[in-house]
Amino acid sequence: MTDLVAVWEVALSDGVHKIEFEHGTTSGKRVVYVDGKEEIRREWMFKLVGKETFTVGATKTKAAINIDAVSGFAYEYTLEINGKSLKQYIENRLKTTNTWILSLGGTDYRIVLEKDTMDVWCNGQKMETAGEFVEDGTETHFTVADHSCCIKAVSSGKRKEGIIHTLIVDNREIPEAVE
Repeated sequence: MTDLVAVWEVALSDGVHKIEFEHGTTSGKRVVYVDGKEEIRREWMFKLVGKETFTVGATKTKAAINIDAVSGFAYEYTLEINGKSLKQYIENRLKTTNTWILSLGGTDYRIVLEKDTMDVWCNGQKMETAGEFVEDGTETHFTVADHSCCIKAVSSGKRKEGIIHTLIVDNREIPEAVE
């Protein structure tokens, strides 16, 4: 019998991570798995509510699972990433990152731009990049599987929209993915 009570998928710069939580309400057991690997195991916890904190991914992003009693023996489980609810984290992430999914030579690649640091990640690896100023903005160059890639950053001309980032691979524009 499994005590699996919650499963979340969290998109970070280094990939999409699966977080699973087991909570044995009779034994008090708590187990946290990240990408199938056991991160935390606690047996015989007499306090059934509380918080379990751990890290996720290559960047050791802080995460916490809150366990709250709803009524009687019913519990609610919420995930926090970097101190924010999962919903707030996802909304913030949409503003601070761009993600592109593409296939090159039969291999799928997930490329993420962190707009605040201009770090570029590809399939969980932080990429070596070279930035340059060009006439209408900046270009960040890097290579994926012998393909030349460039993220162009140009002003939208509108204050609310800000800067528009476009990924170009082998002189072809890649549409942004929605995660």
